[in-house]
Amino acid sequence: MNGAKWLAWLALLLPSSAQALCAAVGTTPVAFGSLSSIAVRTTSQSSSTVNGGLSCTGSLLSLLTTNDHFWATVTSSQSGLVGPTGDVIGYTIYANNSTSYPLTRGVAYDFARNGIIDALGLLNGTVPKTVPLYLGTTIGSNVAAGIYSETLTIFWNWNYCSGIGVGSVCLGRDINSGTITLTVNLTVANDCTITAPNIAFGSAPVVSAFTPVTGQTINLACTKGSAYTVGLSDGQNAVAVGGRRRMVSGGNYLAYDIFKSAGTTRWGSVGSARRASTDAEVNPGNGLGTGSQIFNYNARIYTDQTTPPAGTYLDSVVLDVGF
Repeated sequence: MNGAKWLAWLALLLPSSAQALCAAVGTTPVAFGSLSSIAVRTTSQSSSTVNGGLSCTGSLLSLLTTNDHFWATVTSSQSGLVGPTGDVIGYTIYANNSTSYPLTRGVAYDFARNGIIDALGLLNGTVPKTVPLYLGTTIGSNVAAGIYSETLTIFWNWNYCSGIGVGSVCLGRDINSGTITLTVNLTVANDCTITAPNIAFGSAPVVSAFTPVTGQTINLACTKGSAYTVGLSDGQNAVAVGGRRRMVSGGNYLAYDIFKSAGTTRWGSVGSARRASTDAEVNPGNGLGTGSQIFNYNARIYTDQTTPPAGTYLDSVVLDVGF
């Protein structure tokens, strides 16, 4: 009887261990999605992956010590996301969802430091968990439209206590490594910044006294390398036959039009009535991204119409850019 009690007591003193095991696994790609070239150039864009290539499972309850390490070394043959014309979008990889812990390419970063692995609960669950990575683009990338991509190589190298017994004595260490690849992609879409001041004809007692508005400009800063056309709608009150634009005041109309450059060719919205980027007076050609292309125009009130009643005459014309 006494011997049975003694054996039971010995069993309670046997050290219990907790095991954790890690492995390098296939990653989940990072996709920034489709973004305008202006957004890419002016604002840092963020994205992430839930799986950066390291997966662990186990039931460790203690925190990692200074002797435990989870290194990740990121390398690539590129310096960032490369597009169809060779333009590059730079970006930074972060170890958490802030900008506190950036990774430097070619330099091992220890995810065991700053409590990152502990905060993820990577080693204290029965379900495998993966390490996420966070990315943020660098402001200032003036790039052409298209798909930008990069394939990163990540070398994971870990060494940590994977089994703990009585008194936090380490019963074994998981020491291993693995190399995986991670793809990152971003699509840049064409876009423009448009500056188009209003047209003001002033006032006059009769239609023949209105002075033409000359020297007017529309400024466009469109995606680098983009070929585009610029159209002006017929306004809200255009004549069905003949296509003259008209301003309105109550039920009365005042016909006018907008002409290309300093000439008499009407600037419209369809076919040859549009203006191509190569037709700009300043910086003709494809879009510059950061520089403006300037289109001159003039506007006149038709003098072959009857002077309408006095009033404030208004119209709204839509400018559209087609790529």
